[in-house]
Order: sequence, then C-alpha cells, then structure tokens
Amino acid sequence: MAYSKVEENVDDLQSQIEEVEALSSIYGDEWCVIDEASRIFCIQISNSLEEEPKLTTCLQIILPPDYPSASPPIYQINAAWLRGPERAKLANSLEDLYVEHMGESILYLWVEKIREFLVERAQCSETVIQQEKVNLTAESEETGDNDDDLPDFSALKLTKENTQLFVDYSNDEELPPIKHGSTITDRRSTFQPHLAPVVTPRQVKLVLEKLYENKKIASATHNIYAYRIYCEDKHSFMQDCEDDGETAAGGRLLHLLQILDVRNVMVVVSRWYGGILLGPDRFKHINNCARNILLEEGYAASLDEAAKGAKSKKPKSKKTK
Repeated sequence: MAYSKVEENVDDLQSQIEEVEALSSIYGDEWCVIDEASRIFCIQISNSLEEEPKLTTCLQIILPPDYPSASPPIYQINAAWLRGPERAKLANSLEDLYVEHMGESILYLWVEKIREFLVERAQCSETVIQQEKVNLTAESEETGDNDDDLPDFSALKLTKENTQLFVDYSNDEELPPIKHGSTITDRRSTFQPHLAPVVTPRQVKLVLEKLYENKKIASATHNIYAYRIYCEDKHSFMQDCEDDGETAAGGRLLHLLQILDVRNVMVVVSRWYGGILLGPDRFKHINNCARNILLEEGYAASLDEAAKGAKSKKPKSKKTK
C-alpha cells in the first residue's frame, strides 16, 4: 500500500513536470518559476485586447505532491481591481473546472478561463463607459420631450447588474447563518471576525456578498478570508484563502484552519486600518480573532486541548526518525 502511494506520487511529479514544461512553452515570459523545489509558480495573464481596457492579473500556484491525482493546485489571484462578487465568480468557475476535470492537469484550463473572464470584464467595462458617454451627450443637448430623443437606459442598467451580480445562485443554495465576533483594537486599527458554516463554494460566495452588503464591512481596509470544505466522497478538502491586500494574511489564516483541523467553515476577518503600522502584530490579531470565534462557535478545541494534542504527537514523530 505504501509502495503504491509512492508510485502515485512519482506519477504526479512526472505529470507536473510535463505540465510545467508545456505551460512554459505556450506562455513564454508570462510563465515564471518562483521555487521549483517547492513547486511554486506564477503567470501574468491579460485580456490581450488592444481595443479594450487593459486588465491584468497574476495567478500564483503551488502544486501539492498529490496533484493532479488527488488534490487541486493551491492558488491565489492577485489583482487590485478584483474584489467581492467578481472574485467570487472567478473562484467559482475555477473550482467548477477542477471538479469537472478531477484527476487531470488543469492549469492550462485555469489560465484560459481567467483570460476569458478578463475579456468579458473588459468588454463589460467598455459598454458601461460608452453608454455613459451617450447619456451625458443626450442630457447636455436637452432637445425636448420627444421620447425618440431620450437615451435608452435599459442597456446601461443591464450592464451594471451584470458587473455586480455575475452569478444567479440556484434556489437550493441557502445563505448560511453568519456570526460576528468581538473586535480587537490596537493602535487605532480594529479587527473583527465573521464566521459561517459552508458546505459548497457557492455558499462561500453568498456569505461574501452578504457581508459586503454591510457598509461598515465593505468599507474595511481589508477583508481577509479562508475556508475549508471537506469532500467526503473524495476524502479531501476544498480550501482557499484571500489576502484582500494584506499580503500573506490569507495564507496564514488558512494555515490556522488547517492546524485546528476545522472543516465546513469559513472565517472572514475585517481590518480597519488606523493609520499606524502594526508590523507582524497585525497577523497575530487576525489569527487571534479567527481562533476566538472558532472556539466560541464550537469549531475548535480549547487551547489547552490543542496543546495537549500537539505534545502527544511530538514523541511519535521523533520515533519514526
């Protein structure tokens, strides 16, 4: 059994090597190797349309040892303009692709899906700009009450709805209950955690959309989140995180969820920056907020139990060496 697992990992590594070589050949300078030993890569993706607004994003990827046979790539999308529902829609499309092609190499499909998303987004932005120009021209002329001279606002309305909503969630997807935890304040920066039980990626997006309806949360400097969903049929986790501009905070938050071994839950930590740099303390506050609400809602063992569990594991690891 152990030997077969080793063989599987060797096959996965070979698949990764072949996939990376193919991507490097296809995308040239856009493809970048960050750390080959740790299997960390990134690629710069743009909409490639000169006549449209130029949109660019960077896809950072970590390939787990059991990708593609058992695990998806760990990824992060970096784009300052990509927030809220837009980011949720894109993440959902990537997850759908993974589920559809489970066990296969999917990075090329992911890159082209992101490029397709950028093209659609740029076209949508251009439509809004052009329509607003038409409206301004019509208003400035003030030619009278003739209905034929009035601009058609229906196209503008539809376009704006598309840019905000993106996804029509099916009726059987319910918004999970959202809990809001106590705040932590340090040097005028305030941190507040939010927690929701989730069992599908779509519920993650519903929670994010609901949180962004709150003006205070939407105005936060950063809304960092992470989630873990356990797939029983595959005996694996679907998980992701988002820094929202607070570099490395999402990955640290996800790592906390992994250490605590929580499942079917997402945690969002809002930070309102107070004008004074906190240095590494900001990560401490983000994780403390998350840990507190996980404990309050019964998702994690107490700190004493966690410490005992960690101590009990240490001798075993030493004996195997």
